[in-house]
Amino acid sequence: MLRMFASALCLLVVMAVPSMGQTLKSDKEKSKVDFTGKKADGEHVGGFKDVTAVAKVDLEAPEKGSLTIEIKTDSLWSDDEKLTGHLKNPDFFDVKKYPTIKFESTKISMNGETGEIIGKLTMLDKTVEVKVPVKGDLSDDMLTVFADFKIDRTKWGMNYGKGKINDEVEIKVELAFPRQ
Repeated sequence: MLRMFASALCLLVVMAVPSMGQTLKSDKEKSKVDFTGKKADGEHVGGFKDVTAVAKVDLEAPEKGSLTIEIKTDSLWSDDEKLTGHLKNPDFFDVKKYPTIKFESTKISMNGETGEIIGKLTMLDKTVEVKVPVKGDLSDDMLTVFADFKIDRTKWGMNYGKGKINDEVEIKVELAFPRQ
């Protein structure tokens, strides 16, 4: 996700941003964070419906840009209604106690059309540094940032089912920023 964002920032700087230091806000209807959890006998997909992202872009130095993401945990969904309820309880996301997941970039690096965003991911009141490869797509009316990466859920204390449920969770992110 981070690499794609960095590439997208570069494209945005050249083609879409009319001024230095512009702030872009994501389109909630077109932005999403999905996940796949696996275990020995199968897998489940899910995600979050309420994702808000803000990107700040510096024309003079794109690496000085930033990305913040806020996810409302109660917007969680999965491919199984019973599982969705379990994921929302204290064994996993504990949505009543922890209503948001937050990401704040600390470094954006670019390499052509791809990049990497390093940042702090706060979930369940624990903050862990993550490195996310990103890629961007720029059209006449939209900048879309894609990321496909894995996290170890146990780094945030999500240990339920350890040994039966894989620690690594696959994450897919799509953030859509309307061009202004």
